[in-house]
Amino acid sequence: MSLLDGVPTLDDLDASGRQVFVRADLNVPLRDGQVGDDLRVRSSVDTIEHLLAQGASVVVASHLGRPKGTPDPASSMAPVAALLGDLLERPVHQASDVVGEDARARADALAPGEVLLLENLRWDAGETANDDAFADALAALADVYVDDAFGASHRAHASISGVPARLPGYAGRLLARELEVLGGLLTDPRHPYVAVLGGAKVSDKLTVLENLLQRVDAIAVGGAMAFTFLVAEGHEVGGSRVEADQVDTVRELVQRARGRGVEVLLPTDVVVAPEFAEDAAASTVDVDQMPADQLGLDVGPRTAEAYAEAIRGAGSIFWNGPMGVFEWASFAAGTRTVAEAMASTSGFSVVGGGDSAAAIRSFGLDDRVDHVSTGGGASLELLEGKDLPGVAALRR
Repeated sequence: MSLLDGVPTLDDLDASGRQVFVRADLNVPLRDGQVGDDLRVRSSVDTIEHLLAQGASVVVASHLGRPKGTPDPASSMAPVAALLGDLLERPVHQASDVVGEDARARADALAPGEVLLLENLRWDAGETANDDAFADALAALADVYVDDAFGASHRAHASISGVPARLPGYAGRLLARELEVLGGLLTDPRHPYVAVLGGAKVSDKLTVLENLLQRVDAIAVGGAMAFTFLVAEGHEVGGSRVEADQVDTVRELVQRARGRGVEVLLPTDVVVAPEFAEDAAASTVDVDQMPADQLGLDVGPRTAEAYAEAIRGAGSIFWNGPMGVFEWASFAAGTRTVAEAMASTSGFSVVGGGDSAAAIRSFGLDDRVDHVSTGGGASLELLEGKDLPGVAALRR
């Protein structure tokens, strides 16, 4: 079974002469009024260009940040409109509102081959509330709907669930690719299948861990969440971050994993520092010799190499979550080693969005893996086995 079963795609749509509402995921970081990471904007271009080439007019909509239902100039789509115009090599008209007078007038005036970008969807509280009136107003701007916002597809918001209930809906190129790749990891991965999980909190990944245990051959754990695993194994971890309420759960999970023959790889050495600071003095210690006054901020070189070896020998690899505080040079080596192994493996390599995607892009290795997902939370929920609202809304 494919996750695309019953989901119409652009191959099923003749967009000639039609006005298409494209829900994209253009939720990008802004720095000094400019787009700081253009992955999501670049990822939206394929679908928009396909529709324009067919002779469609295109209304693009996205959220940006968390403005909580009121206009906020700091989260305006203006920098995104400028970048999108550069990438499409054509002007991108921008509405000054979401479904107000300016948006309606600009949508009505749109000609075939032209693009309009609405203001931030979350400037209207109706978006996150999946409000019927707001969904009606969005749907009135076009006559066909295309969802290409995988990174928001796990949210039952008006532009994700409401509009395709009112217009014929199709999956864009990006959404279809994400479902194809991540669905393959659910249904037919190449073995050995290795999951590398990092990040801050075990509690954020418990459900996906439970689901992965039924499919993977090995799990490698890094990041701050590894210290909860180490405590569950009986280690002292100094001042490292630990979710004390998850220790018993993690201990039981590891026991079940090993009972199923799943190898659980945990740090054997860590990079520690006396405080959580970029310029803190870093040193490497074995996990059974962690000083009480230090905290772990990265996996050590021996651990990183063991994880890299597992990655290089795998048939499929899913990586979500950095191994340490990769934004700081003293604590980036573990994440870099994993990223380099992902880039050099002959296995099918998937980076599960979020900080992992930012990390591999920061090392300049993103073009050497098979797939970098645009959706961190959406990737995890899909691999948890959930039916994403955005996909369910398209299914016929």
